[in-house]
Amino acid sequence: METRNQEKQPLIILTGPTAVGKTHLSVELAKRINGEIVSADSMQVYRGMDIGSAKVTQEEMQGIPHHLIDELEPWEEFHVVKFQELAQKYIGEIQERGRIPILTGGTGFYIQAVLYGIDFTEHGSDLAYREKLEALAAEQNPQVLHDMLRSVDPESADAIHANNVKRVIRALEFYHATGEKISEHNAEERQKESPYNFVYFVLNDERARLYERIDRRVDQMMEDGLLEEVKRLQAAGCTREMVSMQGLGYKELLDYLAGVYSLEEAVRVLKRDTRHFAKRQLTWFRRERDVTWVNKNEFAYEEERMLEYMLNCLAQKGITAGRRSTLRF
Repeated sequence: METRNQEKQPLIILTGPTAVGKTHLSVELAKRINGEIVSADSMQVYRGMDIGSAKVTQEEMQGIPHHLIDELEPWEEFHVVKFQELAQKYIGEIQERGRIPILTGGTGFYIQAVLYGIDFTEHGSDLAYREKLEALAAEQNPQVLHDMLRSVDPESADAIHANNVKRVIRALEFYHATGEKISEHNAEERQKESPYNFVYFVLNDERARLYERIDRRVDQMMEDGLLEEVKRLQAAGCTREMVSMQGLGYKELLDYLAGVYSLEEAVRVLKRDTRHFAKRQLTWFRRERDVTWVNKNEFAYEEERMLEYMLNCLAQKGITAGRRSTLRF
């Protein structure tokens, strides 16, 4: 089995809940193994959405090439199929350069799609049915669709947030077209053998410390000008209905600008919902197989010790440093 793994192309995954510290650790790891980073973040792909998405800065990159960041305008469509296509392209290019791809970010569904090559082929998409669901969500509210999903596929309802209307509709469409639960389809797909020789790291921290980091990050975002960023996006034509504007930080402040909340209440809701999001992320990662947990408290919060542990795990899978590149990005 080890020989078989070593015949596959290497892939490193570094994920974990929001605000846990993935960005800095991924850059340090990339420096050690001559890697390049592919973002597995559903928000950092959008241009102009920098503060709310906690987008990695040029300074934080430290010269390490990053891909799938600033790829699209906020009004362009982005979904798991597009992510899968672009991520596989970048991973292939990185491997061709003799370097090691590191898939980094907190969107577990996206990571899973790439890791196991999940098939998202449309099954007899019914445009009329889709339009009916979209109209229902617009006329009433997204919760109506989520309740419909829970009645036919409770596992998917647990995994998909009610506000993620596109994914809820896709799950309902799948059931409508096939009579099967998309959760069962995806579970079968996850049993596939990965085409990669991979190590799947999940960085984690004690809950109280993580929640404290989340609250501090939101305060810092507000100080850095998140409200002004949202106002600029709104002035550019971005609306609450766009997928990009469903991101944490954007929808809450759009609600403030629409008079739904006071600013203080919008910030409180943002902190609360971000904590809930982190909890859902951890639930997702605990369900995944072949995961290597990196619990920061077990390393006394010393990054060097975490890196040594990760490098040892990679060595055990036969993943060693890629070639140094003279390419400039």
